[in-house]
Amino acid sequence: MTHAHGRPGFALEFEEEFGGDDLDRTKWLPHYLPHWSSRAASAARYEVGGGRLVLRVDRDQPPWCPEFDGDNRVSSLQTGCLAGPVGSAVGQHRFTPAARVREAQDPLRLYTPSAGRVELRCRAIDDPDALVALWMIGFEETPEQSAEVCVMEIFGRDVGEREVRVGVGLHPFGDPTIVDDFEAVPVAIDAREPHTYAAEWGEGRSTFFVDEVPVKVVEQAPDYPLQLMLNVYCLPRAAGAPPRPIDAPALEFEVEYVRGWRPYR
Repeated sequence: MTHAHGRPGFALEFEEEFGGDDLDRTKWLPHYLPHWSSRAASAARYEVGGGRLVLRVDRDQPPWCPEFDGDNRVSSLQTGCLAGPVGSAVGQHRFTPAARVREAQDPLRLYTPSAGRVELRCRAIDDPDALVALWMIGFEETPEQSAEVCVMEIFGRDVGEREVRVGVGLHPFGDPTIVDDFEAVPVAIDAREPHTYAAEWGEGRSTFFVDEVPVKVVEQAPDYPLQLMLNVYCLPRAAGAPPRPIDAPALEFEVEYVRGWRPYR
């Protein structure tokens, strides 16, 4: 592992600069929570080349899990997978009480840090139907280990020429030790251009950065394995709103790199 991107107090342990011509399957699973749907229905659409990843939601892409998540469409990469048997309610990121495992999954742990720093450089999308994000969710060796650290999330409707609202913070989900502390922070950048977003967490504190500038501190941090979730969504429109035009462009989320560091002990 290269140490060209060293940081005081941290050791680089995960680096993805998308330098090949396809996705590195030792780092990424190109499916979104496949246990609640299937690998076929949750497969990401993407391109890798020239030192970048483009995650896409295409015009013809169907909803990933219409049974539990309606018309939501997504392309996502994740660094772990764990779920119970078919029919059970045991699985990572159970986003609705109705969810049941629909397809069995072999356990997979590609990158599941418990503390450190995670960073990405990317371009957001200004399409009002879009959401781009990098989250860390509990690997869920037990159901309580399910909090989310949101490194960044940006809704297309919040992207302007001079300012964007960047979602950062913690959500507890099933973790009784975490109190929800999340905020959409105004940042004076054009998020359609490349910018760097990061989170450092551990020893009871989580700090969030945009272009190396701290934008939020939370006096909490999960202390168990988390997995990365890198994604772009085409969100369902509100009831009564006109549907997305059939000739609307594909949503393309461009990512230059993702890096992870562990803290020196």
